[in-house]
Amino acid sequence: MDARLPLDEQLRAALPDLTRAERQLATHVLSHYPVAALGSITILAKAASVSTPTVVRLAQKLGYKGYPDFQAALRGEVEAMLVSPLAKHDRWAGGVPDTHILNRFADAVMANLQATLGQIDHAEFDAAARLLADPARHVFAMGGRITHSMADYFTSLMTIVRPEVTLLSDSSSTWQPALLDMQAGDVLLVFDIRRYENAVLQVAEMAKERGAEIVLITDRWISPASAHARHTLACHIEAPSAWDSNVSLMVLVETLLAAVQDLTWEVTEGRMKRLEELYARTRFFRRHR
Repeated sequence: MDARLPLDEQLRAALPDLTRAERQLATHVLSHYPVAALGSITILAKAASVSTPTVVRLAQKLGYKGYPDFQAALRGEVEAMLVSPLAKHDRWAGGVPDTHILNRFADAVMANLQATLGQIDHAEFDAAARLLADPARHVFAMGGRITHSMADYFTSLMTIVRPEVTLLSDSSSTWQPALLDMQAGDVLLVFDIRRYENAVLQVAEMAKERGAEIVLITDRWISPASAHARHTLACHIEAPSAWDSNVSLMVLVETLLAAVQDLTWEVTEGRMKRLEELYARTRFFRRHR
């Protein structure tokens, strides 16, 4: 196994060659990544309902000497995911290729898109789209300090596609009233990438307690909010910048919107026609001369 790959990708690549118990363990780690494997080997084995020798065998199949070696690599990834923007800039600025920033950034973004689309499980994506398209469910969306713009963009278009869509404000004082109106079966779409925010995790936890279904869009290191998510869609976000790139998240959002639109077209078509009539009546857009 190529240890240079991120650990979650190592686990996914190894799945076809694992025993039943090893696959059960790997699936558990991926479902609670990276938190599941940060504790002791005994805690991990118990949580995954496998034996401690199974944990050791899986680590060795991935090319590590044992669980401590595997865990050390994981902790290195966790440190990388929590790195501050200033430290992140220092990490890449010294060794960048001698080409224009447009080329370097575009190359990074294209690589992110390719990696993201290569690892998204189609069944998981389709199930998330069906939840968002279900007319019996009210859809809520929220993001963190940076990803709130993703939630805003999503709701701006989703309110055209279907009714009963609500954006949770970026002000934390408004989240409690929103949770008050959340019903069992409603959907909360959550955006959370490194550095993960405690408030986002708390809202996801409380929404799940109210019976809401959580759809999480996160990065490849996986937000802790995944512990409460029914569906998790992970994106690659690294770029030659002090900030991570949201391009892969945007592509995923727009693809989800397109998928929901296809599932609800009979309703969506009528809503779009009425909206165009309202735009025309209010002369909202300027005419081309």
